[in-house]
Amino acid sequence: MSILVIGSFVMDLVTKTNKVPNEGETVLGLSFNQYPGGKGANQAIQAARLGAKVYMSGCLGFDDFGKQFLSILKKENINSDFVYQSDKASTGTGSITLDSEGQNRIIVVPGANHEYQSDYVDGLSKVMDDVNIIMAQLELRLDVIESVANLAARYNKVFILNPTPACKLSDSILSKVTYLTPNETELEILTNLKNLDTIEAKIKACQLLLKKGVKNVIVTLGSDGALLVNENQIEHVKGFKVKAIDTVAAGDSFNGAIAYMLEQSKSILESIKFANAVGAITVTKQGAIPSLPNLDEVNYFILINNK
Repeated sequence: MSILVIGSFVMDLVTKTNKVPNEGETVLGLSFNQYPGGKGANQAIQAARLGAKVYMSGCLGFDDFGKQFLSILKKENINSDFVYQSDKASTGTGSITLDSEGQNRIIVVPGANHEYQSDYVDGLSKVMDDVNIIMAQLELRLDVIESVANLAARYNKVFILNPTPACKLSDSILSKVTYLTPNETELEILTNLKNLDTIEAKIKACQLLLKKGVKNVIVTLGSDGALLVNENQIEHVKGFKVKAIDTVAAGDSFNGAIAYMLEQSKSILESIKFANAVGAITVTKQGAIPSLPNLDEVNYFILINNK
């Protein structure tokens, strides 16, 4: 069986600097690099590198970036039969500034990602017999996400929604989500609750989402791991302490790993522990797709960190 990822392609244009400029200020950068990414592509590739069979559906431009992405999907053995190309917009881009601590600031231009149509989702019914898990993010239009949620519900599939970039979501979408995976900031935006500084406050926010029909909320907490809240469990799963070089794609690798583990019929707690390790490895390397680990890397990392 397979994982279907419906999401974005974004070419990341990364500038590294010791100091992020203030308004009106110019600073010298240390380096510039170009990395393929986008939350959809990142999550699909992470799941595939761990060993999952993956379908990817999204929209590219008819440009060099689009050609690069199609080549990458082929190299990663990801089915791209449902990847469309638009002549109305260029492939999505992300301008990323990294400071000396590895923290990032990102501006995303959606481009062709917002040319992906709800009608395209209907065509995915052709592969539902081969799909266990559907995964999406919010770099496509919300009407598309609504269609994806309806597809998952119609075929009774596990639906993982990574709600980033964060925005308000309708109860109609939330009620169809099996696993919602916000970070701390996204949790505040989804619930309209402030000062979620304690685990207790985060739990209350998660419980508000459960009342809207979400089955499980997994809040990513960076190096502190992740918080799982559902009707039967409240668990803070500790993370791994590593030296962060670049936090780009950490959440994406976490989500791709969750999907992979669930597709392997692992428990949600076991899945989160594994995904914490995947996210930790990701932040120790530069770039989005180049930083995503394979299964051997993850198993070795877990082995040496459990001694």
